[in-house]
Amino acid sequence: MTLERFARLGPQMLAPLLLAAALVLVGLSGPAHAKRQYTGIVVDAATGQVLYDYRPDTLIYPASLTKLMTLYLTFEALRDGRLGMEQRLPVSQRAAGMPASKLGLKRGGSIKVRDAILSLIVKSANDAAVVLAESMAKTEILFAREMTEKAQELGMIRTSFRNANGLPNRHQKSTARDISTLALALIRDFPEYYDLFATRKFTWEGRTYTSTNKLLNGYPGVDGLKTGYINASGFNLAASSVRYGRRLVAVVIGGKTGARRNRQMKKILGIGFQRALEREKARQLVAMPLPPGRPGTGAPSSALAGIDLSVVSSAHAAVPPPPARRADNAPYGVQVGAFSSQKRATAGARLAVSAAPTYLQNRPVAIESIPDTARSIYRARILELTRDEAQETCQTLKSQRLDCLVVKVSAGG
Repeated sequence: MTLERFARLGPQMLAPLLLAAALVLVGLSGPAHAKRQYTGIVVDAATGQVLYDYRPDTLIYPASLTKLMTLYLTFEALRDGRLGMEQRLPVSQRAAGMPASKLGLKRGGSIKVRDAILSLIVKSANDAAVVLAESMAKTEILFAREMTEKAQELGMIRTSFRNANGLPNRHQKSTARDISTLALALIRDFPEYYDLFATRKFTWEGRTYTSTNKLLNGYPGVDGLKTGYINASGFNLAASSVRYGRRLVAVVIGGKTGARRNRQMKKILGIGFQRALEREKARQLVAMPLPPGRPGTGAPSSALAGIDLSVVSSAHAAVPPPPARRADNAPYGVQVGAFSSQKRATAGARLAVSAAPTYLQNRPVAIESIPDTARSIYRARILELTRDEAQETCQTLKSQRLDCLVVKVSAGG
């Protein structure tokens, strides 16, 4: 386009072009002062045990791995009947103005929910992600708040979302551990939709797109999930593989190229399967007690499904009656944080249990509202520990940069 023709464009035509150009420039440069760094994690999906990790709690820009949360909320809406697979969704001016990667959706057009989902998984389409977001919330900004709330609920306590597609935003952060928690949640909560992540090709309006996840054909047993890239984060990948009757979930962040990211993913999946087999043969799986004097070593660090959290929520919440065998010698507990909502307190307790299961697993949990405060505060405590157990548990949690305070629990809480 010549400068003369560009100058003739009216404001309505210029707006989406300028938005797209700005986003592309930001994507090329990345957020200010950003530094690519490698982080990774491998988790056993059945036990939650971490089989490999390297700086898994380092804050990173999730890039298009953000779309995994957009898909999680889409699957929720499908399950709840708020969306239908064949339902057509309108394309707004904002959605149409998204930069690549995109389908090239036109303002005023529409796309089926099924096609939008597949375009996120296969093509990583930024425009389709915004279409889905706007169909579930009035604006993408409001949808991003719902994404963050869901992240907290799932135990992704270091994650904050600002958009639905992962385009650069300095406030959009996550960690490899949190992304693995999200991948595990997708597999656990939506088995009826998980097979979509194995889609290798997707056709839209006569054009066929091939999946950006090359490990679907490049590593045994890989059946999902998704790639991501912005300059600030490097090449990212969340993947799941099933071998020897065991499913592992792995996350690689910060690859220098897509090929090097894929090689690293193959490497850590190999490490993960080898360690899982070795531990199984040696009968040292996470379900077994760890050796005395080393609490928390090798403990799972991802949020686990099925942890029984006995929630107590009253001004002076009573401690649940302890089992007879611990009634006299376990008057201590650990407080793992104070939170703005009961939901976040429960997520915080769940994370603590999964991070230090040696003493915390199967212990009662109390979520207590604190009276006489200007706003609602909920503290999360895990009970029925001896003093030594409580102290060792806090050491384990603090080593993982989680809050912990040893408390002596009276009959009144």
